[in-house]
Amino acid sequence: MRYTPHPYQQHATELLLDLPSCALFLGMGLGKTVATLTAIDELMYDRFEIRKVLVIAPLRVAEDVWLREKDKWDHTKHLTVSRVLGSAADRKAALRKKADIYVVNRENVVWLIEYLGDKFDFDMIVIDELSSFKSSKAKRFRALRKTCAKRIVGLTGTPAPNGYLDLWAEIYLLDRGARLGRTLTSYRDNYFKPGARNGHIVYEWNLRPGAKEEIDGRLSDICASMSAADWLTLPERIDNHIYVHMDKRTEKKYKTLAKEHILHEQEKDIYGVNAAAVMGKLLQLANGAVYDENREVLWVHDLKLEALETIIEGQLGHPTLVFYSYVHDLDRIRQKFPEARMLKTSKDISDWNAGKIPLLVAHPASAGHGLNLQDGGHTIVWFGLPWSLELYQQANARLHRQGQTRPVIIHHILTASTVDEDVMKSLALKDTTQASLLKALRAEVRRVL
Repeated sequence: MRYTPHPYQQHATELLLDLPSCALFLGMGLGKTVATLTAIDELMYDRFEIRKVLVIAPLRVAEDVWLREKDKWDHTKHLTVSRVLGSAADRKAALRKKADIYVVNRENVVWLIEYLGDKFDFDMIVIDELSSFKSSKAKRFRALRKTCAKRIVGLTGTPAPNGYLDLWAEIYLLDRGARLGRTLTSYRDNYFKPGARNGHIVYEWNLRPGAKEEIDGRLSDICASMSAADWLTLPERIDNHIYVHMDKRTEKKYKTLAKEHILHEQEKDIYGVNAAAVMGKLLQLANGAVYDENREVLWVHDLKLEALETIIEGQLGHPTLVFYSYVHDLDRIRQKFPEARMLKTSKDISDWNAGKIPLLVAHPASAGHGLNLQDGGHTIVWFGLPWSLELYQQANARLHRQGQTRPVIIHHILTASTVDEDVMKSLALKDTTQASLLKALRAEVRRVL
């Protein structure tokens, strides 16, 4: 296929060519992969500035997207890609192959850097979904910060899913601390003040007055933000909240667990060792089942399954994509709907887009980045919501993206008066925080063009 870039894609490619280190905060569906491949092709075969590229991506994206995308376009078909995936033996064999681009999943970054040691010789590193390196404590961040490359590029549509504090580690990988400081502590001290705390332990950091604007200004020379809403005519999105209500007996169980952090049920104990663990148990219970202390599944109710059944019946055979949270959610969905198919392979993707799968079930962490599913259906059901704004937005963008021809309906099945409602509100608040960052960094693209 002949590639005729949109103006924003051309601008994105030019930034990659002009800046040795930069981040593209491109909204879902704006074609960040092809814009990056175009820059790689020119840098490698026209300018002769690089010879070997490492792409770090989520597993599904590493398996499918980069190879498929480079084969899709006439001007990038000649690029060779080696996927550093699978067993250790397979990964080592992939590294021995001569290729232009080596694609590794982010879970194997530490292994790759340790295995190559001083033979790590990539001229350019592309981090697809830069926000997955937002934690400065993560081993993958600590390993990658030790590497050197002529060029490093970060790609994501959600740079600050939990607020501006997420930015430090991501930007450090680009500029080694030149803009936001060499340590997370100095970044926090300069731009944040403590919020909620318990003694010396601070649980929340709030931006100081004027800090947001100063951070935006410091990043404006190496970060470009472009929103799909600014450049694409996306289909209508219809959000629907479907509430289910627990009976008095189930509600009592929920309240007991919430208040006492332990519930004795069916001669088993359900408890959380801390607030986060209790919250997880409450989410499970709201979904209809919960793990006990031995990881055995205890059934509680079928309210969400019944609501899902009503939705599917209303689809009249039209494809439905269901996102679940826990393995016991998946098991109960598949038991209730034997026709449900799990999203696992590239064939599942192609069959879904061909209209061959009436009910596709996926976890947002495995289907949330880079997969094009818009040809197969236009209805999403959230059986259980994630706390992560990034997972939520990326998962919805599998259908609500460029190329979708019908309005996208997103059903959220929520158990009333439970933590489900808190998660829904939290996602909305985080979205507001991130939107302010993206707006501030919108890269003067309109004036440039």
